Amino acid sequence: MGLFILRRFGVMILTAFCLTFIVFWLTNLGPNLEKLAKTQGNARMSDDAVVSWLANRGYSQPLPIKYGQWLGVLPGYVIDGTDGEVRARCAGPGEAVEEASTFCGILQGDWGFSTVAKDNVSAVLPGRLANTGKLMGWVMLVMVPGALIVGVLAGMREGSRTDRTLSTASIVTTATPEYVSGVLFISLFATGTFGMQWFKGTASSAVENATFENFFLPVMTIALYGMGYIARMTRASMAEVMTAQYIRTARLKGVSFPKIVLKHALRNALIAPFTVIMLQIPWLLSGVVIVETLFTYQGFGWELVRAASNNDIEMLLGVSVISVFVVLMTQLISDIGYVYLNPRIRIS
Repeated sequence: MGLFILRRFGVMILTAFCLTFIVFWLTNLGPNLEKLAKTQGNARMSDDAVVSWLANRGYSQPLPIKYGQWLGVLPGYVIDGTDGEVRARCAGPGEAVEEASTFCGILQGDWGFSTVAKDNVSAVLPGRLANTGKLMGWVMLVMVPGALIVGVLAGMREGSRTDRTLSTASIVTTATPEYVSGVLFISLFATGTFGMQWFKGTASSAVENATFENFFLPVMTIALYGMGYIARMTRASMAEVMTAQYIRTARLKGVSFPKIVLKHALRNALIAPFTVIMLQIPWLLSGVVIVETLFTYQGFGWELVRAASNNDIEMLLGVSVISVFVVLMTQLISDIGYVYLNPRIRIS
């Protein structure tokens, strides 16, 4: 197991480098840099002025060098600009160039400066992640038990009326995107349009003080979409397990049906849904982008949309690093858990 984990960590590091380099290349394309120059400088500056502005701030360097400086494995630039000002990548606000560090990148904890938030990325993202973590925690608390219960109830008696009803409901929830269900929930239960203003709070207030009124709708919007998919996987796995030979043997021995389900069938039936549940975590990072924007909940997804809309390059890069880390760690935990749930799998 130890060798397997080390091998996976090596693959994860290589994958992280590749993915972050692709994101870095995309955010540093010419049109993006030109937009950045005109946003931070002058919207009417000439093409020559744009080139000069970018060169004075290190954006005209070769892409591998810029990527190495961003990671913190190459020395930061020191440029004597055409405007007569000397700039250093590692010199903070009010810090002399001579006193600046040589290396300043992700590995040194310097994630750059957000041009929109007007603060360091490392100071903004933890709060946004905490807000999204709170939202995702409640979503998982609602989604996973609910989906497992629905899936087990449907799969225990395949083809029954209960199975058909729950399966239909699962398909409907999975086929309804968050931006549709979210708008419907707001129209039905929050605006009072149809005389049902049950939730008067706003998701913005849930950042400081989450209550049932201001937090229920965004949680249910995300949970319902993922719940149907997990329930369908659980139902299919449960239906397959219930036809296994050892289940028939337990029935012939006179074991009660609830005991057969809980003691014999459930663990084996959870092997496939476990992988799906773990994959919901990186999916939630993309799902919260829509829901947080729709409900104006200032979390990770909301910050991503704001950074993309305003060409906040450093914030986009910081978001990409965290997203890659979450996805890769989730896959590693999923693989390890899969081995423990299914002893028949050998690591070689």
